[in-house]
Amino acid sequence: MLFDDTYRTIAAPAAGQFKDRGSKFLAFVYPVKTEAEVKEQLAQLRKTHFDAVHHCYAFRLGADKLHFRSSDDGEPSGTAGRPIMGQIQSHDLTNILVVVVRYFGGTLLGVPGLINAYREATADALKQATQVEMTINEIYEVHFPYAAMNAVMKIMKDSGALLSGQVFELECRLLFEIRKDAADRVCEALRKNEGVVVTYKETT
Repeated sequence: MLFDDTYRTIAAPAAGQFKDRGSKFLAFVYPVKTEAEVKEQLAQLRKTHFDAVHHCYAFRLGADKLHFRSSDDGEPSGTAGRPIMGQIQSHDLTNILVVVVRYFGGTLLGVPGLINAYREATADALKQATQVEMTINEIYEVHFPYAAMNAVMKIMKDSGALLSGQVFELECRLLFEIRKDAADRVCEALRKNEGVVVTYKETT
């Protein structure tokens, strides 16, 4: 049974902006895979834009899109992080961080004005970004006797697996990466050969 083994993200950092009554909202989007990367980008932006009054953000991680967080960074509750996250969700993106840096212009915008500003700044940055579809891949290690070499390599070639870490001796070993929706089928084909052992390593 086939299932969706793809997700959408951005290919590279991008930026956008929005202005309202003197306030400037500078939006920055980054492709990220871990919270450590999120913290690193936030720290860098706070250093670069140290004189800004707010650094509001939202991020979503993982192909399952279940790891996410947002921050209003001192703005009224729900006026910054939530509209930023709303744009991430409306574009169905993950492995992404959006930070909107605000420079206050002297005029209060009110709750509707703030929501609109953070939403529009984020929308502009996402419009500038190149959105891409990625596949969910799994990495396996396969051990096999030299006699099974031809059979194993034929399966690898036919499946389109990406090979790495090859060792070909009396006892052979290789690492391969394969799309998640093909992994079970390929592993089953490998295990039908005598002496072949397949071990799951990680999902990317």
